[in-house]
Amino acid sequence: MKTRRRVSLAAAYVALALIWGSSFLLIKESLIGLAPGQVAVGRIVLGAITLRTIMVITDRHWPREPRFWGHMTVVGLLLCVVPFSLFAWAGESLPSGLSAILNAATPLMTAVATAAVVPTERMRPRQGAGIAIGGLGVVLVVGPWSLAGDPALLASVPAEFACLGATACYGLGFAYLRRFVVGRYTYDSVTVSTVQLTMAAAVAVAAAPFLAAPFASQPTPAPLALAALALLGVFGTGIAYIWNTAIVTHWGAVTASTVTYLTPLVGVSLGVAVLGEGLSWNQPLGCLVVIAGVVLSHRAGRQPPVRVVGRPAESLAPNESAALSAR
Repeated sequence: MKTRRRVSLAAAYVALALIWGSSFLLIKESLIGLAPGQVAVGRIVLGAITLRTIMVITDRHWPREPRFWGHMTVVGLLLCVVPFSLFAWAGESLPSGLSAILNAATPLMTAVATAAVVPTERMRPRQGAGIAIGGLGVVLVVGPWSLAGDPALLASVPAEFACLGATACYGLGFAYLRRFVVGRYTYDSVTVSTVQLTMAAAVAVAAAPFLAAPFASQPTPAPLALAALALLGVFGTGIAYIWNTAIVTHWGAVTASTVTYLTPLVGVSLGVAVLGEGLSWNQPLGCLVVIAGVVLSHRAGRQPPVRVVGRPAESLAPNESAALSAR
């Protein structure tokens, strides 16, 4: 039994790295005939339907506290609606591999946001050094020295900042979750994730007339685009939460968070192999520097896990946010 569980968890870990790493390729393919807002709304709605189905199948009970639903509405905005919209918009002009590299800054943004929002978690000097190193890596990825001589690169800067803005939203969302939800409510991560995506879907659908252009104004979506959106919604925004929950429960958040180091590798590899995207020397180097900063700040900020009661009871550590960066 233990061997079977170990194998299934290892398979889930690999699957999680592959689906989150391939999310940026799926976004790129979904944009063939779909507007960025449509991609964002579509993946959220499909993810919510997937998790709500799992809730029904596993006979989980819905939360009844209005305050909890209010908190999860904020979390849904910060972890789903805003960042998914920004990444989809950036995907129109950025290579998918570059978006994946910039997404690696999420744990750094989380460390900064957590230190600012959660009073009990002060930033330690070593964490600050790790964040500074990670910031240097982001500068290397952007390559400001090459912008002046290339108008095309200069035009991509807003999209790059949109990706960084998305990671900042992730950081704020995880910090908010840490302060106002973790340890305060008796629900497991499946229930929390389902409520989060349900409220995100409600907000996204309500904002669809402004967030997403009417379908009539777009070319007919290619079958490949619809298939990519389905994979992105069902697996990248739905099932991935279940895989991540299982890994965090049995391996701990520290080990689970290492999936963040693999997603840029998967995203860049798929971009080069499938879309023929190119890379300049500074982008993979900057990615390695970002990861080094993440590792340093992550180890410096490691603290005992916080107990969250639920069904089943699960441990969520302060740095679990690195593992929960659903993309």
